[in-house]
Amino acid sequence: MAYDYEYLKKEVLALTAIDLNCYKEKQMKRRIDTLISKHKIDGYDKYVQGLKSDKTLFDEFVNYITINVSEFYRNPEQWKLMDEQVIPELIKKFGKNLKVWSAACSTGDEPYSLVMALSRHLPLNNIRIYATDLDKQVIAKAKLGLYSEKSIVSVPSDLKSKYFTKVGPSYKIADEIMARVDFKEHNLLKDAYPTDYHLIVCRNVLIYFTEEAKEEVFRKYYKSLASGGVLFIGSTEQIINYKEIGYERKNSFFYQKP
Repeated sequence: MAYDYEYLKKEVLALTAIDLNCYKEKQMKRRIDTLISKHKIDGYDKYVQGLKSDKTLFDEFVNYITINVSEFYRNPEQWKLMDEQVIPELIKKFGKNLKVWSAACSTGDEPYSLVMALSRHLPLNNIRIYATDLDKQVIAKAKLGLYSEKSIVSVPSDLKSKYFTKVGPSYKIADEIMARVDFKEHNLLKDAYPTDYHLIVCRNVLIYFTEEAKEEVFRKYYKSLASGGVLFIGSTEQIINYKEIGYERKNSFFYQKP
């Protein structure tokens, strides 16, 4: 049992509601083994005992396996397309009160980017982003609104000067942007999905999932979208069977529900 990965997966599911069967095994096992060896713990059974008794170890584990790599305006050319085409079309179709979901939002870079992108087209009072993530630690970090210079490098210069203030080595995003985002814990593989959304953004997260888990999530997103709604995915991802699910492909990273 000491090095039984099946045992670890079962215990992690019971402890955290995170189903490791839905993640690529070789990749995830390597990450967990690295973490265990860092603490010089001998085997999965002793590590599970530690997760049950040590809150710091438990929080570190959840934060480590829910991979959080994020930045503002990641892949700027895709955000340019969002600004010039997708947002204007959605406003024309649905009006000024768009329902927007930033799924697996990590440290808040993405939902705050969405508020800024929408602010070019709408008054801030009309903007409301529903942002979710599995990891409560990254949600807590998102609510602080402090970011490194590197993470905001792709923010358009006018928005950067308007909405960020330098605080020591970090940059603080404006309260008026933060106020437009509602954060909530949500497990994409387990929890119920919200419905009737005009725009869903989930980028560079599903690459860590198995093909079966990916397809399940893409199908659930389809059901979550209103007719005419758009799903925006990452540059490292693609929906191979998008036609079979029902999507229309607007371009490489934007998929629409007819």
